[in-house]
Amino acid sequence: MPETTLTERDVKKLAIALAVYLSSLFASNTVGLKIMPLVLGLHVSTAVFSFPFVFLMTDVVGEVYGKRVAKFFVLAGFIATVLFIVYSLISLALPWDPAGAWVQSSYDQVFAVTIRISIASIIAFIVGEYQDVLSFFFFRDFWKRHSFWVGSMLAGLWSQLLDTVLFMTIAFYGVYDNHTLLGIILSWWLFKVAMGIVYSPLLYVGLWFFREKRSA
Repeated sequence: MPETTLTERDVKKLAIALAVYLSSLFASNTVGLKIMPLVLGLHVSTAVFSFPFVFLMTDVVGEVYGKRVAKFFVLAGFIATVLFIVYSLISLALPWDPAGAWVQSSYDQVFAVTIRISIASIIAFIVGEYQDVLSFFFFRDFWKRHSFWVGSMLAGLWSQLLDTVLFMTIAFYGVYDNHTLLGIILSWWLFKVAMGIVYSPLLYVGLWFFREKRSA
């Protein structure tokens, strides 16, 4: 699809999409520290509920506005994550007032791990998201019929596998034992894929939202 000129309406809609995209990304990098029990002794991060929106959003804006806009979303997510790491490092380095001592140890522990998670997120995010954008357009163009849905699903399978392996290995190697870590990688990837399928109707909601009255 050729790149198009953005109208004021398009800019407003993209601003909303970017807000959803970034909030889902930050939720994944923070509340995603918590893991839940699954079945067969497996574990899954709570980020599985927010992270699919990151990939879904780039697929939708890429379909409507082209690869350039989708890559812009990836760049915005990268810059936002880097800034979050910088702010977190500054926060941890500054001295504590005695009045806040009640939460100091928990705060320092959680945000120290969160910084590691954010660094892992940057690496996995760049690889996974750019792979998602590139593979989406490849699969979409390869399968002409039902190309958007097929492209999005296949791109999600591949890119989220890369993202999950890179992210979990960098973020949690040595934090969890290897058996638990492998279980988290497998279950998180499968669960993210499942959530992506469950969320797939939202792809078409997103397409309707962005395409509605584009010619107005």
